[in-house]
Amino acid sequence: MKRKDFISTAVMAGIATAIPIKAGNASKIIGTIKPPRLKKGDTLGLISPAGFITEKELAESITNLETLGFKVKPGKYILNKHGYLGGTDEERAEDVNLMFADKNINGIVCARGGYGCIRMLDLLDYKMITKNPKVLIGYSDITSLLYGLYQKAGLVGFHGPVGISTYNEFSVRNFTSVLMNPEPEASFRNAEDEDLSKPEFNSYTIRSGKATGKLVGGNLSIVASLIGTEYDVDTDGAIIFLEEIGEEPYRIDRMLTQMIQAGKFKKAKGVVLGVFSRCESKPTQSGIANSFSLKEILLDRLFDLNIPVVYGMSFGHITNKITIPFGIKAELDVDTMTLKYLEPAVI
Repeated sequence: MKRKDFISTAVMAGIATAIPIKAGNASKIIGTIKPPRLKKGDTLGLISPAGFITEKELAESITNLETLGFKVKPGKYILNKHGYLGGTDEERAEDVNLMFADKNINGIVCARGGYGCIRMLDLLDYKMITKNPKVLIGYSDITSLLYGLYQKAGLVGFHGPVGISTYNEFSVRNFTSVLMNPEPEASFRNAEDEDLSKPEFNSYTIRSGKATGKLVGGNLSIVASLIGTEYDVDTDGAIIFLEEIGEEPYRIDRMLTQMIQAGKFKKAKGVVLGVFSRCESKPTQSGIANSFSLKEILLDRLFDLNIPVVYGMSFGHITNKITIPFGIKAELDVDTMTLKYLEPAVI
């Protein structure tokens, strides 16, 4: 089958029943599109749509992806630097658009997070992207891009490793099982080799139960920052997944409170929290933390939602990463700490 014909078929096959998507005061109907699955020998586009990367990090990213059996094509502006950004907004957006438009590119990997994706969301060609669906994967600040692609193009994106991540056995197994060899249903559990001496890796139940719904979410700071924008997504009937790094408990409190007051949890079905790395309060000079603990804040803010909530799943700014599709139907079982995908995320 010709590549052009395959893409057209993939778009049609990937469109699910139309679902309502709300953004700010706007509401529209858009179909959910699943991208074609990846296979060894495919060419992956490598971009830096947020923070800048060094030549060493570029080489590291290429090696990581080539080791998985892929060819790699770096973006036109991937080594550009504009302050703390990986090039100007226009350059970073052009790299995204070029990768989606290039018929020889099978999927797109973001080299790193940082900050900046939100600045160029209005520069992306969403109509073109809808016609050329591809896997796009990343986490942290890439959350903005996942939101934009889902809200404006209906495209299922992926919260998972970036180019400079550690591609260990756990992360690679999850990457391949979601993006390359998906089953009709698949269950995902935590890695077993985390350093449990660190409180952030101690998983616990906030409210027991099971929940079924579409997966939406990402980095908490980014999710909160998108509330009220045209790129925000409807969380009614959703399982919201969240992760964070380097934010003290009072900031976690503030962002979760913003989500609560904006009604983001009001009709959600469940919440699955990843690892919140380095999010405990800092001790004072006396050595005593003048704060609530992270766990106290999460219990205080989320228990009264009266939906299943669990902390400590293997995703976020950690070595072992579950690849989470943004927009597919899943089941959360808090008691077994299992996230089950009820449909393949790629076609």
